Amino acid sequence: MKLNGSQILIECLKEQGVDTVFGFPGGTILNVYDELINYPGIRHILTAHEQGACHAADGYARSTGQVGVCFATSGPGATNLVTGIATAYMDSSPVVCVTCNVELPLLGKDSFQEVDITGVTMPITKCNYLVREVSDLADTVREAFAIARSGRPGPVLIDIPKNVTEEEAEYAPLTRHEHGGSGHLAQLIKRSSQNFKAPEPDHQDIDRLVEMILASEKPLLICGGGVVRSRANWEFEELADRIDAPVGITVMGAGGFRGLNKLATGLVGMHGSQASNMAVDACDLLIAVGCRFSDRVALKPSSFARNAKVVQIDIDRSEISKNVETAHHIVGDARRVLQLLNERLPQLEHAAWKDYVFSFKTQTEYDEVRNRLTPVQVLDAIARTVPRDAIYATDVGQHQMWAIQHLHFEYSGQLVTSGGFGTMGFGLGAAIGAQAGNPNKVVIHITGDGSFRMNLNELSTVAYYGLPIITVLFNNGALGMVRQWQTLTCGGRYSQTTLDRGPDFVKLAEAYGLTGTRVTNVRDFEAALRQALVHGHAAVIECAISIDEMVRPMVHGGGHITEFMVD
Repeated sequence: MKLNGSQILIECLKEQGVDTVFGFPGGTILNVYDELINYPGIRHILTAHEQGACHAADGYARSTGQVGVCFATSGPGATNLVTGIATAYMDSSPVVCVTCNVELPLLGKDSFQEVDITGVTMPITKCNYLVREVSDLADTVREAFAIARSGRPGPVLIDIPKNVTEEEAEYAPLTRHEHGGSGHLAQLIKRSSQNFKAPEPDHQDIDRLVEMILASEKPLLICGGGVVRSRANWEFEELADRIDAPVGITVMGAGGFRGLNKLATGLVGMHGSQASNMAVDACDLLIAVGCRFSDRVALKPSSFARNAKVVQIDIDRSEISKNVETAHHIVGDARRVLQLLNERLPQLEHAAWKDYVFSFKTQTEYDEVRNRLTPVQVLDAIARTVPRDAIYATDVGQHQMWAIQHLHFEYSGQLVTSGGFGTMGFGLGAAIGAQAGNPNKVVIHITGDGSFRMNLNELSTVAYYGLPIITVLFNNGALGMVRQWQTLTCGGRYSQTTLDRGPDFVKLAEAYGLTGTRVTNVRDFEAALRQALVHGHAAVIECAISIDEMVRPMVHGGGHITEFMVD
């Protein structure tokens, strides 16, 4: 049957099972939005800004495990997606961004709202397309989704000139399982040289790692984002129990291993626990699953795990030994590799090694304060009050580290946070996406006053769609993490980090039709939180904390992992 480009695009979204799209309309994407009215099965959420739409699609993807989708128009609409695309790219999140550009004859002529968005986003997408012929559109969309979700997931961008959205072509529906089969799509896939299937792990590599584990007296596991992306939390936990080894997590690995498991040591790296960092320094075998050893984990690569044989398990061969030299590696999907390991390993026991590691976990990292509200009090109250399966979306900064240190995540996708790109302003859009994808779960947005300012316009989206997102705002009147660095490395010279200015966040929430509350003690915070949970409505709870609160522990960038600046 013959359809126009807009119809073909939306029919292809239906093929993929897309039920939600986040976006913002404009001139070049007008035809797509006009056609979208005819598809009530696809819910469109209009955000306040295209960046919010991309973060929402990302939050949807991370929390559901499905591909997130966002729409934007040409020019500034498309470039407003860039920060969101880069965020998804750095954290391997499957998002398909659809932009529309000026008509094909106008490309390259500096036309109104024209931009080479495929050129702009080439370094931060897994793949991108400029669709010049309407006859190529269906196969392009199908390929884009296959690439976004396959192998190491990531964002893909499709740019469609306006004339392609109105021209007609033959369209034949295909179910998802037919997309990799035969015909034109298969040829496209072959030409693209994309690996649509995760590489099967080399069984000899598996056997060698089993031998290394059996020979180890002080093994340590690190749970990275690859465990979360492959939803391999149960397989990872089985491996940890079989090896009887301590487990450290990266920021992106939170939720890949239960925080309350007796083998958990907490974060590794710059703001890692003493137990985790001391274990890294003393272990004789370090097995990192889905972890790329970023500069926030392996602060000084030359001395990282200096007494250990380092083993890296990753789906992306390019990550192997990129940052830390490995003694052995396995290329493959985390879930599959863990399954094969668990089949081959007996039950082991490392009591003396665990006693050593966990002797460091008993040290108090935060002092209890009674005369003022502290981050630990707030987070402990959240842990006591909020359902255990709640989803948490954070922004970036001190509040992010406090949340990961003190909330114990239980499953993959429970924490939605920007790790690799460190995007302030990510949290509220991500919370919107997480809530849209998980309407029956409580979604808590944890932020700081610096991050919240960046995209707080998305409160209008929360209010309009009745999304019961609870924003917990740590307000210390400063860009807290930068101020912490200034305290420790700049002799307390605070340059442009004090936020002694508006808005009044309570009045702002009320202006959007939401409940706003300012609290200065844990009793009032817990009461405000319970009220929001009981009534099932969105709320902004502003927590007044000291400007001098710090994230503890902290290791200097480039320093040895056990050299704590703050402990």
